[in-house]
Amino acid sequence: MRKPKQSQFAYDFEQPVREMDDQVADLQERAAKGENVAAQLKSLQDQRDGVLREVMSKLTAYQRVKLARHPLRPLSREYIRKIFDDFVELHGDRRFRDDKAIVSGLAALGPRRLLVIAQQKGRESREKLEVNFGMPNPEGYRKALHKMTLAEKFGLPVVCLIDTPGAAPAVEAEERGQGMAIAENIWRMSGLRTPIVIIVTGEGCSGGALGIGVGDRFAMLENAYYSVISPEGCAAILWRSSEMADQAAEAMKLTAQDMLSAGVIDEIIPEPLGGAHRDMDAASQNVKAYLTRALDELAGVPLDKLLEQRYQRYRKLGPVATAPSGQ
Repeated sequence: MRKPKQSQFAYDFEQPVREMDDQVADLQERAAKGENVAAQLKSLQDQRDGVLREVMSKLTAYQRVKLARHPLRPLSREYIRKIFDDFVELHGDRRFRDDKAIVSGLAALGPRRLLVIAQQKGRESREKLEVNFGMPNPEGYRKALHKMTLAEKFGLPVVCLIDTPGAAPAVEAEERGQGMAIAENIWRMSGLRTPIVIIVTGEGCSGGALGIGVGDRFAMLENAYYSVISPEGCAAILWRSSEMADQAAEAMKLTAQDMLSAGVIDEIIPEPLGGAHRDMDAASQNVKAYLTRALDELAGVPLDKLLEQRYQRYRKLGPVATAPSGQ
């Protein structure tokens, strides 16, 4: 299948480079056929990259949200395929069914064996329906917890890749204990006796993200976002109009840069120029480098100390005000 052109999915703020993207793609095809267009291609790429740097330097919060949802943005299975070796998928929650919105399995990162838990959105229409557009049901969170408990038993570190617009909001999900499943994961992950590394690769929204989002190291990709609700949902509540989503995004402080300033995350993983969707291989290498470093750091920490640091990490999130006695 022919690779789609970037211009096919360009957002309004990417329009300044849309025509140049098409021209670059055409020259690359001609070069692949043996035509001598290397100099022309290099000149056009440099020109395009200069314009793209200007565009990216002026991104608003809501534009970053759009990049986090980009149709060509790498999905979790693609990161797994490019970062890890010997991935062996593990299925099912041993209670109800296998939720395909949560991917879990054993893998290798260099010489280290580990467990991967990831949320999968889906690329094509059929897959999107199969994975419920990346919105896990309670059996997905129970599946994740079951595999994490297995990792704890065998002393394997856990890597969680978050990319979800939220947990499944359907009545059936609530009937099967959605809230309880997420709460139990948060509780059990808080005391899981093995290192946990969390990365938000795209959307990190609501309790759907929290269900696999407790760990010892927490990073976000440069254009990912992390929030209690989507900007559209916030705007619908506050202004009764989703068209105010851009103002909501600014007020919510949901970007990776905001999360780093607030102390919620430890690090921002850089993306290729223009976003991860423009160079999946480069984005994957950046994620791999962060994971390797984070796991190396955690490997030397005694488990009791690791758990105490994890506890203190979450105790420090957000100031708590108490009323004076007698009030």
